[in-house]
Amino acid sequence: MDEKGDVATRLKRYVQVGGALTNVASRRAADKILGRATDAAKESAQMAAVMGTLKGPLMKVAQFLSTVPDALPQDYTQAFAALQSQAPAMGWAFVKRRMQGELGPDWSARFGDFSREACAAASLGQVHRATLLDGRLAACKLQYPHMAATMEADLTQLKMGLKLYEATFGALETENILLEIAAHLRAELDYTREAHHMGLFAKIFEGDTQIHVPTCIEDLSTKQLLTMTWLEGRPLAAFKDEPQETRNAIAKNLFRAWYKPLYHYGVLHGDPHLGNYTVEGASINLFDFGCVRIFSPSFLQSTLDLREAIGSGSRDMAAAAYASWGFGDLSNAHIDALNMWAAMLYEPLLDNRVRPIQEGNSGVEGRERAASVHAKLRELGGVRPPREFVFLDRAAVGIGSAFMHLGAELNWRTLFEELIADFSAEKVSARQDALMGKGHAPPAL
Repeated sequence: MDEKGDVATRLKRYVQVGGALTNVASRRAADKILGRATDAAKESAQMAAVMGTLKGPLMKVAQFLSTVPDALPQDYTQAFAALQSQAPAMGWAFVKRRMQGELGPDWSARFGDFSREACAAASLGQVHRATLLDGRLAACKLQYPHMAATMEADLTQLKMGLKLYEATFGALETENILLEIAAHLRAELDYTREAHHMGLFAKIFEGDTQIHVPTCIEDLSTKQLLTMTWLEGRPLAAFKDEPQETRNAIAKNLFRAWYKPLYHYGVLHGDPHLGNYTVEGASINLFDFGCVRIFSPSFLQSTLDLREAIGSGSRDMAAAAYASWGFGDLSNAHIDALNMWAAMLYEPLLDNRVRPIQEGNSGVEGRERAASVHAKLRELGGVRPPREFVFLDRAAVGIGSAFMHLGAELNWRTLFEELIADFSAEKVSARQDALMGKGHAPPAL
């Protein structure tokens, strides 16, 4: 990738989205100061339309921010949450040039067949179905050109927008939110890193008949091309109207697919949206390992301590858990406000009965409770969430949304307590050593 191309890409990106973001943020600030009514529905729809037609990370950022409490106004989060990771696909001539750049001029001879049309087009790249020379089916994820330059341009715009919003509306300090988003989005550009994460999940679920992970084809993969074995399955979204028993069976496997890596190995799949799973029977196929975070055993212990604190009503235990998370000095009023959020998050894991993941199976009540938390935090001058909180909270919301989509009704507390029955920080540390090598360190982000 040439330097001139990168510079041109950044300049073009600033023109495409800079004006839209800056104008909207400035107009909102002026409306707030002057007491004018804002046409939120029209404004958010316009922004969603801009982002939904652009390849690149800005759309991914918007989807991410829609799940972070109070990072964006509610009318924005509702519009951005509806964004689908379907950007216009690259044409065949462009694909051929990109494949030649990754695998050389004889690239097509290294496949038995390679589909001209993308079977999926997302924010950072698109996927083509292929047949390997040994007859196996494969999925080839090819990154769009100049993504690194596009990423930096979008992150610059995001920083400006978040700071302006924080100063005008926010209950959260946004510095750590930006740092965590930026680190993980940059990491997602490196498909060799994603291949490594895929290998971790394959080891975690090795021999599991209900949870499946693709295998990376290393000699057909590069930093910007990831070739993996093809896993047959139907989209998770297609099971919404299946019998309750079927949806519950899928949800049980999905629960284990997300919680086992986290509480047995400290490995978080940070992007659990509907498009990253397919289903065969009731078994789960896992995809997209670009957004993965490794947590320390002590951090996992603090999340369990907070669950116990919420269950027992102990403010002192909750304060200790928040301190362990890195929330810093919190007043009792801050702790009480955060406990309102934690109660909402942990409620299904404390309630010993068969139930939906959220009562009413609707996001309305959750949004209303979240709004109460945000309002209280604003009154108290805001709070600065630690980086670890950002993706864990977002991912928990994402997996909960998948359960809501399925309409699953299970005893979530029983499932969770069975999964963590033998939890200890020492056991997690030993499993991490076995999985990643003794003396490993979480990737620097």
